[in-house]
This record gives sequence, C-alpha cells and structure tokens, in this order.
Amino acid sequence: MVERVLRAPSQYWMLILMWIRSSMAYPTSFVLMLVSSMVLTVMDFVAIALMFSHISSFGGFSLAEMALLYATASMTLGIADLFTGSIERVGERIRTGTFDAYLIRPVPAFLQTAADGFALRRIGRPLQALIVLVLALRRLDVDWTVARGIMLAVSLVAGSVIFGAIFVLGAAFQFVSLDSAELANSFTYGGQTLTQYPLAVFGKEIVRAVTFVVPIAFVNYYPVLFVLGKPAPLGLPSWIGLLSPLVAAVMIALASLAWRAGLRRYRSTGS
Repeated sequence: MVERVLRAPSQYWMLILMWIRSSMAYPTSFVLMLVSSMVLTVMDFVAIALMFSHISSFGGFSLAEMALLYATASMTLGIADLFTGSIERVGERIRTGTFDAYLIRPVPAFLQTAADGFALRRIGRPLQALIVLVLALRRLDVDWTVARGIMLAVSLVAGSVIFGAIFVLGAAFQFVSLDSAELANSFTYGGQTLTQYPLAVFGKEIVRAVTFVVPIAFVNYYPVLFVLGKPAPLGLPSWIGLLSPLVAAVMIALASLAWRAGLRRYRSTGS
C-alpha cells in the first residue's frame, strides 16, 4: 500500500505528460484555445467591474475586495478542474464499458480516470485568476500580517482540494446514477459562481448550506473574510477561515471513501 501511494505521483505525471505532448503537437491550436479560455472565464469579472461602475460597494465589499473573492474562487476551481476535472467523464466510461480497461492496468483506476483527456488549455482559468489576484492585492488596503499572508496562500491550496474532492464525489455518484455529471457541476462551477460574491447577500439558508452541508464557503469566502478582517455571518467566529485546511482534509476522506464504495459496487456492463 505504501509503495503504491509513493508511486502514484510519478504515474499520474506520466499519464498527463502523454496528453500534454498530444496537445502541444498543434501549438497554434493550443494557444488559441488557451487564449479563448482565458477570455471566456474573465468575462465574469468584467461583469463585476461593470456593476461597480454604478455602485461603490456590494455586500460590504469594495471592487478590490470583490476582485480578491473572484480571483480566489476562480483560481481554486481552475486548479481543481485542471487536475481532477476529467474524472467527471467516468459515467460515460461506465456506460460504454471502457472503464473495465482501467481495472486491469497496473495503475490505480482513480489516477487513470483523473488524467483521462488531460486538457492543458484549462490552465487558462487559473492564469487569468492570477492576473486578477495580483491586481487586487495591489489595490487592497489591508494591514498585512504573516498570519494573513499564510492564510491566503493556504486557502488557495485547501480550496483547490475542496473543489477537487467535490469532483471526485460527483464521479463516485455516477457509479450509482450514470447521468449525474451535471449534478456535480452545479456544486463545482456553480459553487465558483456563488463564492465569487459575498455570501452575506444571499439568504441565511444558503449560507448555512454552503457552510455545513457542501462546505464551499471554506474554499475562499471565510479565508478572505479573515484576510480582510471582516466578521463572519451567522454569528460564526472571525477565525473560522482557519478551518479551511481541516475541511479540505475531511473532504478528501469523504471523497476517498465514496470512490472506493463506487468501485466496489461496479459490476461492468456485461458486454
């Protein structure tokens, strides 16, 4: 077991390297798709910027603070989508019976599924988010401390892990319901859209749901509140953002259990 865990990173890298070489065989096409990906994803922030041409704050957030929310939400989803987004295609593999091939190869089925069709062009989303993040940090009026700096950096990793775990949970559910990829997308892409805005503008039921049920509020919202020194909603402590790594660890455990349960339930197509 320990040997398999130690070999996993190199095996995953070999798989995605194959897909990267494939995509780079047509460099012009790759650049065009990368640029189009960046342009399409940044339109969400353009809409936010246009909104601030008529208002000075939204939900208690300035434009620079909204830019920080947007950048962290978009970057974490982009990283998760880059490395685990392909796993949502497992339902198609199960329906066609091609998932069986993953089970007889000397590489974990999870790694093969996560690396399947690895699309380097997806790096466009985190790249444009990084640009927005740099611009936001330059305009923010924040009393930076070591704790706030570390919290921001850690939240980007923890948020990516949380989104990645949701991708895996959605894929695991497809062992039961084959046509449920869009259900997971509602929590990943839909969650990114939700968390790029202050959750305080939504109803308390929504805030409770994304805190205690599907904890996407820990992706960026609570960590950003800690960085900006803003109070948390629902009477929660201001330091709740510090729990983001713990939430990420719990989500990894749940995703692992769900994936293993899905594999045990899998009975092939019979063809």
